[in-house]
Amino acid sequence: MILASFVNSSSDDSDEEQGTIINLASHRRMIRTATDALELPDRAFIKSFRESKDIFVSILRDIEPRFAPVKGRGLTVKEKLAAALRFLAEGSYQHGVGQDYVVAIAQPTFSASFQAILDAMEATLCPKWISLEMSSNEKQEARRYFFRKSEIPGIVMCVDGTHVPIIAPKINKDQFYNRKGFSSLNVMMLCDHQMNIRYVNARYGGANHDAHVWTVSNVDSYFEAKHRNGETAFRVLGDSAYPSKPWLVTPKRNAAHDTPEARYNSKHVQGREIVERTFGLLKSRFRCLSDARQLHYAPQKAAQIVNLCSALHNLKISQNV
Repeated sequence: MILASFVNSSSDDSDEEQGTIINLASHRRMIRTATDALELPDRAFIKSFRESKDIFVSILRDIEPRFAPVKGRGLTVKEKLAAALRFLAEGSYQHGVGQDYVVAIAQPTFSASFQAILDAMEATLCPKWISLEMSSNEKQEARRYFFRKSEIPGIVMCVDGTHVPIIAPKINKDQFYNRKGFSSLNVMMLCDHQMNIRYVNARYGGANHDAHVWTVSNVDSYFEAKHRNGETAFRVLGDSAYPSKPWLVTPKRNAAHDTPEARYNSKHVQGREIVERTFGLLKSRFRCLSDARQLHYAPQKAAQIVNLCSALHNLKISQNV
């Protein structure tokens, strides 16, 4: 009798739990049906999604053709986009999507849709908004800015690396364990005078040195080709972690105190300060990249997220959001 009572009790608990899950799913679906993120006030919308409504609609228009028509109770592309942007902004499912009164989506549903929306956004936005190519006016403005800051001629961009925390991968863990004691991607970025991210490489783990990431990327050959074609005033400012080259300007090594070399290095630091500010702005806009968070994805997917956030960052700058 005791055993029978226990089994019945367990069965009742299981039925109750199942009913709660069904009710919660129904409740979330009802919220999504009754609300539209675009009906939020402008300031609330930007706070929630880190983009303006105009940018949201523009992205939606670009990616929508990549998705099949919605059947039955499936998520619309607008709902998938809103959930993805909310996650990127908050950096966690629990406080960003699952308990949202506008984007109410269960975690399994979000996980299933996130990869597709991530692929579509990366393919659509990154080629359009991340580019090393600069117009003549942009080059002139950049040279003026960096010369004013560093007194070094011909600088158009800065380069540096930043660590984006990730969960330790199952394969090649040692390649991602950095000297600070956690797993990460060592993300190399180049930015211009307006904090636009001109290049991003998030393919390498935190154990890799900045110089290695530069050397194995295609960015070195790009600037070398510019230099050989006569564009000698198209140079990059980098710290001492990078190899010194005609197109990559690094500090003077072993500069004695109060010497011309030391003063040169001081101005060099002032010139490349903007790349640190770019990292700070990017990570504050998209908390999924924050040092206080951790991306719980495989390195390849985490790199996609970094790429996408970089493109969205540039898009915001272009629209003065």
